[in-house]
Amino acid sequence: MNQDTDGEITKTDEPEGESQSLGQPLSDFLLQLEDYTPTIPDAVTAHYLRTSGFEPSDPRLLRLISIAAQKFISDIANDALQHCKMRNISSSHSSKGSKNCKDRRYCLTMEDLIPALAEYGITIKKPHYYV
Repeated sequence: MNQDTDGEITKTDEPEGESQSLGQPLSDFLLQLEDYTPTIPDAVTAHYLRTSGFEPSDPRLLRLISIAAQKFISDIANDALQHCKMRNISSSHSSKGSKNCKDRRYCLTMEDLIPALAEYGITIKKPHYYV
């Protein structure tokens, strides 16, 4: 708490030099966005943003949305991998012969992808002719 010359008491939570440095990590991150190339190309992100009615004017914003989409897809793929591993562990316990799990290669299947997407609120149903 500080008291002004007028006798008014003001509350300050931050030291004087700290208020100027609060935006520094954000500006550093925006500078790093210019050099980073995301997995999803900017042209693809810009196309889908335009089709949804949004015209990005700042390329850093476009890059930020590309990174967010990349993270979203990565999280879904990782969850599907965990579902696949759990399914394979449960099936290996039921079978008599055990194989070396270190040499196992995994394949992304709809059986693993459907529950992973359901965790994010995305519902996928196979058409009846694939059943």
